[in-house]
Amino acid sequence: MTPPVHSSAGTPSAAPGAQAPADREPAPARPMPSPAPIPGAPRLTQARCELLREIRIVDEHGEPRSIHIPAERPLTVFVDKRELVTLMTLGAMPELLVLGYLANQGLIERADEVESITVDWDVGAAAVKTHSGITDLDRKTATRVVTTGCGQGTVFGDVMSQLATLRLPDAAVARISQSTLYRVLETMRQQDSIHRKAGSVHGCALFQQGRMLMFVEDVGRHNAIDTITGWMALHGVPGEDKVFYTTGRLTSEMVMKSARIGVPIVVSRNGVTAMGHEMAERLGMTLFGRAANRHFLCYTGFERFDAEPEPRRAAMRVVAG
Repeated sequence: MTPPVHSSAGTPSAAPGAQAPADREPAPARPMPSPAPIPGAPRLTQARCELLREIRIVDEHGEPRSIHIPAERPLTVFVDKRELVTLMTLGAMPELLVLGYLANQGLIERADEVESITVDWDVGAAAVKTHSGITDLDRKTATRVVTTGCGQGTVFGDVMSQLATLRLPDAAVARISQSTLYRVLETMRQQDSIHRKAGSVHGCALFQQGRMLMFVEDVGRHNAIDTITGWMALHGVPGEDKVFYTTGRLTSEMVMKSARIGVPIVVSRNGVTAMGHEMAERLGMTLFGRAANRHFLCYTGFERFDAEPEPRRAAMRVVAG
């Protein structure tokens, strides 16, 4: 088993470049360096596992060839020797996934409540040791809501009741311009990813001023945002001036988890559900969906958006010969 150490997620490289002219795709900004872990941060192993598996297939032409697929695996989480949940995960950053899961479920308020997280892939388990136990664990985990998350996500019902207490920063201080949104989308377009090699995974990223801070992929978008939450908790990174990006649809679960980490602006390559839309409106959150290249839809929170409208292209007139 790997000895416990403080873990810091690596910051992926994005192609550098200055602000592009309006008629060209904006170049992604340079990534920002990772901060140090907070004082009293939990000791984390750095468990590694195979993320891709090579298999043989036969295509529509009847030709056999090799491809790669994501290596999904179960990870059973034990808190102070008590079994809590089994997560289906790619396993890219399992310690941060577990830390973020505990935070997003409302089981811990701060990362320093956890003494250590030890992941052992030989037995498919994560052992969480807290300093003083989790208060009211039975009550907090008594009700489970099975969500629409890929791989089937679970949210403890107590978390749903906390929505009314969440407050996002005012629109005067948490904003995004159209050019910054384009930089986010261009960075994600150029991002090297497992999805490009094998598909079947979701990616999530955290941005500040158009610069990527953190990127992770997993078999479910809920796992990916939990991993980013764990990274933020470990490093004491606040959410009020950040933008969260996901390749997955914006369901109530994704909106709720974004609000819990204090992020007021969420961008998705996919769309939004009615419940996700309603929840975002209640929270005053800005949601962008169907966002790729220079196309997007702003569903909610227009007051945070500094629009720089694209000129409409003239309709082509076809004249019959």
